[in-house]
Amino acid sequence: MTARLHRLECSQLLPLTLAEAWDFFSRPDNLARITPPNLGFEITSPLPERMYAGMIVSYRVSPFGGLCVPWVTEITQVREPEFFVDEQRSGPYRFWHHQHRFIANANGVSVEDIIHYAVKGGPLGQLLNRVLVRPKLNEIFEFRRRTLTTLFNSSTA
Repeated sequence: MTARLHRLECSQLLPLTLAEAWDFFSRPDNLARITPPNLGFEITSPLPERMYAGMIVSYRVSPFGGLCVPWVTEITQVREPEFFVDEQRSGPYRFWHHQHRFIANANGVSVEDIIHYAVKGGPLGQLLNRVLVRPKLNEIFEFRRRTLTTLFNSSTA
């Protein structure tokens, strides 16, 4: 059985230059700053100062109460300062592909997240996606939007 692929897109305008946006988002240690505290997000691997293609990052997250889930992602593509892609190598999803795009315009930089994901568990997984997974992803990216708004005094695009 082929897993159903879901897509989530988020966009936000930041009053930054492309170089400033890249500087913030290409630093792996900033990920914890824009992740909701209630996820219990913890990076468990050493981090370089800047990301690079081929970089492996391992985490622990607790998305649903006390359930602690290990997660390993790889930065598979980097085109400075335009985009990077992270893909799950092991973790809670059957499939995870996350594009981070940065597009300069007259008002700053549009930060775009395009996530393709599939959940495990067949029909039960699809039900869990509707009632738990998708709402949790929406909550995570809404937290990110609010946090970036506060950090950079920005607005949504």
